[in-house]
Amino acid sequence: MRAPGRALALVLVAAAMISGCGLNVELPDLFLVTRTGGGSKLTLVVNDGGQIRCNGGKQKTLASSQLITARDLADNLAGDATAKLTIPATADTVYSYTVKLQQGTISFPDRAATSHKYLGQLEAFVLQAAQQYCT
Repeated sequence: MRAPGRALALVLVAAAMISGCGLNVELPDLFLVTRTGGGSKLTLVVNDGGQIRCNGGKQKTLASSQLITARDLADNLAGDATAKLTIPATADTVYSYTVKLQQGTISFPDRAATSHKYLGQLEAFVLQAAQQYCT
């Protein structure tokens, strides 16, 4: 009975050491969005650990529902990123977006959301995140 007790104690000590050592495990970025136009530039970096950073500032924690949305967006935009989707701006463009994912980069104007569902969802995510985390 001593051997299983020792094994459990070793596992608990190892877990405590790992969590107590300040071991910073960096999770990969889901995406980096740069929005230009409208008088100001906004940069958002969202990582898979649920952290968001606005304009190079301090990291903040996303709500769980927003992290799920960000993960879904990264998955849904992966094909467009692999294809390096680029949609040129039009005369009525207010904002232009550049999205960097692990698979590649997407560039599009705000008007592209009418024909590309996931681009519209990304715009909505950026707007909501900016209002919640970038002020």
